[in-house]
Amino acid sequence: MRGVLILIGVVVLLGIVAVATGFVNLSGDEGKLPEVSVQGGRAPSIDADVGRVDVGTKDTSVTVPKVEVGTTEEKVEVPTVDVKKANEE
Repeated sequence: MRGVLILIGVVVLLGIVAVATGFVNLSGDEGKLPEVSVQGGRAPSIDADVGRVDVGTKDTSVTVPKVEVGTTEEKVEVPTVDVKKANEE
């Protein structure tokens, strides 16, 4: 019984995915793209204030396990990310 319910659920899910992705067209209407003519014009000019992301490294002490019993602290270079909002220096 459980297997039949799972199978029905999978079939319904596949049907929904097929319709949503356009694999199955239930209307049967093919349609037609419009004819478009473009003359002249220019691309819009855009002035954008954007943030800045600074990526770097810094030396940090971390605990590193050794093959021997116990641990030792070693200096390693770890990545850093600094995100600043637009118009913020």
